[in-house]
Amino acid sequence: MAGIRDLARECGVSVATVSRALNGHPEVSAATRAQIWAAARRLGYQPSQSARALVRGRSDTVGLLWDTGYETGGHRHPFLQDLMTGIKRALGESGRHLLLLNIGGQDRDEQLYAETARQHQLDGVIMMGMDPELPAVRALTGSGLPCVAFDTPLTGPRSSYVTSDNRSGAAEAVRHLYALGHRRIATITGPPQMMPAAARLAGFQDAAQELGLRLPPGYVQPGDFFLDSGYAAGRRLAALPHRPTGVFAAGDEMAIGALHAFADLGIDVPRQMAVVGFDNIEAASLVRPALTTVAQDPLRLGSAAVHLLLDLVAGAASGATRPVPPRTVPAGLVIRGSCARPRS
Repeated sequence: MAGIRDLARECGVSVATVSRALNGHPEVSAATRAQIWAAARRLGYQPSQSARALVRGRSDTVGLLWDTGYETGGHRHPFLQDLMTGIKRALGESGRHLLLLNIGGQDRDEQLYAETARQHQLDGVIMMGMDPELPAVRALTGSGLPCVAFDTPLTGPRSSYVTSDNRSGAAEAVRHLYALGHRRIATITGPPQMMPAAARLAGFQDAAQELGLRLPPGYVQPGDFFLDSGYAAGRRLAALPHRPTGVFAAGDEMAIGALHAFADLGIDVPRQMAVVGFDNIEAASLVRPALTTVAQDPLRLGSAAVHLLLDLVAGAASGATRPVPPRTVPAGLVIRGSCARPRS
């Protein structure tokens, strides 16, 4: 394979001129640049990415810090695969690459992520499931490198986040149950420290207040976004003295767990209990009855994160310091078979 010296020899110019031409420097004439690129194509020259990164001060590579909690099964949550697809697709369209970063060792070295980003000359970093208060994360965002997280506000001069409209989506789910005639509506929440869970609970409470719904003790049940917690919460709701007729679960896996609980207890869904989830994972359309849910758009979320990061990268290149506001992606109700009017 031809190298840069072969190109220089073929074109009768210096190695420095070839390098400047390939990297778009304006001091190289258009004719010389065209000659060098024609020779590059003819000889099959492929520029070294590491060398180009060194010259340009950037690598066209974005890092991904991903800690969704192996021990809790979070890395297997079906929503995340579509999110990753959205990220990779948008990066590919922008001509950039994705580098998965090792999250181990952050407890021993708070400069680990910042140093890794510098070593690889990353354009920026996208974070999934990272604790923003970790010293290593704070050092990274505080370094000035563009950083974007999902559902997690970050502190830093060039940091922001993307999220779904969780609060409005949850309120829409409650209004749907109310419109069907339900007045005893309960919820199964996610972990309160997680931004989407807190926003969905706030949306549930917004709608309950707006519609004048009473929330007796036990109508707000804790969950963790996974199947088993939804099953346990469903059994607790079924055992209440004033059992609800409608349930909004803050995640589809919990909603499906609740469906299993109600089936085991002989409670007919949707005739005796209506259920609405949130996320619109693939399984939501496959269970029976098919789950009414609030659909997030993971492909659009992933794309929004990439475009937000690229805006931050462009701002860093121009020296801009003004904050870039977070991006919110709409979420909307998908009506299926798990809801009906309550029995009189």
